[in-house]
Amino acid sequence: MEIITTHVNTDLDGLASMVAAQKLYPGAELIFPGKLSRNVEEFLALHKDTLKNVRNIKDINIEHVKRLIMVDTKSPGRVSKLKELFNRPQVEVHIYDHHPRAAGDVEGKVEVVEPVGAATTLLIERIRAKGLEITPLEATIMMLGIYEDTGCLVFTNTTPRDIRAAAFLLEQGANLAVVADFLGRPLTQDQKALLKKLLVSAEHHQINGTKVLIARGNVDEFVGGLALLTHKLSEIERTDAVFAVVEMEDRVHLVGRCALKEVNCKEVMEQFGGGGHPAAASATIKGQSVDEVAERLLELIRNMIQPPLTVKDIMSSPVKMVFPETTIEEAGKIMLRYGHTGLPVIKDGKLVGVISRRDVEKATHHGLGHAPVKGYMTAHVITVHKDMNIHDVQDLMIEKDIGRLPVVEGDRVIGIVSRTDVLRTLHEGYKGRYSTTYTQKAATKTANIKPDLQRVLPGRIMSILIKAGEVAERMGYQVYAVGGLVRDVLLKVENLDVDLVVEGNGIELADQLAREIGGRVRCHEKFGTAEIIFPDGYWVDVVTARVEYYEYPAALPQVEQSSLKHDLYRRDFTINAMAVALNPDRFGELVDYFNGREDLQIGAVRVLHNLSFIEDPTRILRAIRFEQRYDMAIEPQTLRLIKEAVREKILARLSTERMWGELKSILEEADPEHMLDRMWELGVWDYLFPEITFWEVQYVISEIPQALMILRNWGWTEPAEKWLPYFLGILHLTTQETAYQICQRYNLGRRQTDKVLDTIAYGRVALKRLAVAEEVPLSELTKIVQTLPREAYPLFLTLLEDKTAIRRFRMVMESVHKNKPTVNGKDIKEMGYQPGPMYRKALDAVWRARLDGLVHTREEELAYVQSFLEHHQAPKMQPKQAKARHNRPQQSKQAQR
Repeated sequence: MEIITTHVNTDLDGLASMVAAQKLYPGAELIFPGKLSRNVEEFLALHKDTLKNVRNIKDINIEHVKRLIMVDTKSPGRVSKLKELFNRPQVEVHIYDHHPRAAGDVEGKVEVVEPVGAATTLLIERIRAKGLEITPLEATIMMLGIYEDTGCLVFTNTTPRDIRAAAFLLEQGANLAVVADFLGRPLTQDQKALLKKLLVSAEHHQINGTKVLIARGNVDEFVGGLALLTHKLSEIERTDAVFAVVEMEDRVHLVGRCALKEVNCKEVMEQFGGGGHPAAASATIKGQSVDEVAERLLELIRNMIQPPLTVKDIMSSPVKMVFPETTIEEAGKIMLRYGHTGLPVIKDGKLVGVISRRDVEKATHHGLGHAPVKGYMTAHVITVHKDMNIHDVQDLMIEKDIGRLPVVEGDRVIGIVSRTDVLRTLHEGYKGRYSTTYTQKAATKTANIKPDLQRVLPGRIMSILIKAGEVAERMGYQVYAVGGLVRDVLLKVENLDVDLVVEGNGIELADQLAREIGGRVRCHEKFGTAEIIFPDGYWVDVVTARVEYYEYPAALPQVEQSSLKHDLYRRDFTINAMAVALNPDRFGELVDYFNGREDLQIGAVRVLHNLSFIEDPTRILRAIRFEQRYDMAIEPQTLRLIKEAVREKILARLSTERMWGELKSILEEADPEHMLDRMWELGVWDYLFPEITFWEVQYVISEIPQALMILRNWGWTEPAEKWLPYFLGILHLTTQETAYQICQRYNLGRRQTDKVLDTIAYGRVALKRLAVAEEVPLSELTKIVQTLPREAYPLFLTLLEDKTAIRRFRMVMESVHKNKPTVNGKDIKEMGYQPGPMYRKALDAVWRARLDGLVHTREEELAYVQSFLEHHQAPKMQPKQAKARHNRPQQSKQAQR
């Protein structure tokens, strides 16, 4: 017997998760472990008969349970009598939960425990992956679960995954009117009375800059919906954290809602024996009064909330500064080089103004790049001191509409704090456990991923990483694996590309490492980089930690030696800006300055700074590639920057070589059709193929993956140049002249260009010949198909509309694969014929004969070739040649003796 259950006081997310789990376990029964919440009771009063196999715990014999599926909980204390099953080794436990793991939680054979807003989301993702159908009613129930636990998608625990799940449910017919009815029900008289008590008793506390509200109440009988009342308190009072402490019957119920990381609801409730999320949690306490619980709660919060960040914690230092006489053009280059949006202006060591990127762009637009900055700087400068707290800085920026504030100590500028720095601290309040503190010091140690490295990477790669760390340690350097390898290890995807960054001399480390692991080194002194190349062709890249800057938009980068943080900051996206320490004492330590790991978890492609696409427009194409490859989403701010860069025609500044490099990488992906769709959607397509209207070729491109699969099943070998079938699909409607120009623009070789032109020249004719009404010999069909390059076959299959034509094409593909003749040029030579063009004609003839069923065995093939050559009077070898040919094997045997 299989059963699906959830926690006592079952809420709508618990119910929805049970219904969703039943789609994955269709034979399982739904079992409520105890009391239901008011919303669930009201919903079931109307809909219970429409749900399959819904029963209470008292209605089943738990002795018969062989598998227990737990949803929205993994705590043995929240499943009532069903906890007895955890002591039975024969019972298989599967868990689907969105709550963080806590001490004492059950462990399952199958565990899906991930930080999303609603447990229902986890199950919907698996329903989608399996392609299971759900009814509109089921979609509505599941939508209730997501909307309840995410506050209709506005609670801070909401993730993009929850929103994508909700969108899917709408597509399946979820009824939002029903959802609104059950979630928006008016408060009962008892709930209204309790809410009034809570509002009257509310105590406001200001603890190290954090606003905390604690409300108390007593009622004689149990009143459901305390979590809802606590949420309403937070909406009314607008504080950073709200706690409701209410005595009902014989116990005190404690519910919390927290909007800042400074107060972690889950950690607070664990002190009272409860649990939940960092942003929302609850507990039930026996044997204490409301006042005792409230006093202890306040003490815990006081100890938890640390003093707020100050300017010195987040400011950038030292500061790049310019003088009043510095030209606008030079100031612009400095901003571009270091990614700044403004610079302090200093005279005689004192701050006299600030010049912003907007000021520079305005002056440059009017042709005044040669003018000094003193004519365009802001002379009235508002400054801050290093001990000012971040909340005051935020208020100052809002009040004065200022994007950057110099930090001064006396007359001296010691740092600068920008709007971006402040925003990082605000967003960090909503981040998960892997967030890091934004300081100029080394990143906080957030995790050690050595077990992940060992699970994902082959032994050879692990050996190289370990040896690199040992060599660096002896040389007094720090070495890190960076970029795509780290990203893919966290995604549990194999990646064999090893990039090492050295805080020290990268070339020296490469030389020493190559001597110890057996490879040769190729150096690039100018860039401080090297490759270690192994005998089998595999290589490892080694670079000195460096910072790249761009002399002008879309230029190739210039390089300076720098630190690991600067090296990571030059990269394209946060998910590619992580490193793993390799030195023995730190091996596996994740260095994540920019919260790349969390962006992986929530599926966000995010740039590191606002000028990223201006500096390197190829990152636009890379953003699209990573988004589609990993089923992620381009983060809204990053998406806005892409759209702005496209509007500003930044891609037009890019060289065709760099454009083609990124385009080719996209066409070599497993699913490039989605990436091409996205490029068209974002306006990138017109910079790649301005001659081609996307929607005219979109259908064909979208069908190519299916065509590739079909052809493989027919025995077709996929070409080495995987990008070419898609490239042919893009160009197939153009003229030969236009196609030739595109090939020239992207510097395609002659062989690839000829394949493009042959596809356009012969494709339409071949389509017509395969679709003719009369029967055509297989050899004739083969001759028609062979006018096209092999890479055009997927395109050709997508264009075939007639079933007869598709059947004929399949006959050709399978016959070519299965009916290869055994006769070859050596056999013809043995017959005594002079080598020459007739060899090819004879072999072609016997192949066609085999295709048409005229020959079957090797003997018949040989006889057919002999007859063909005699008929065409093929020249035979001279007697001396024939004798020499005949004697050579004999002489060889004598020599062997």
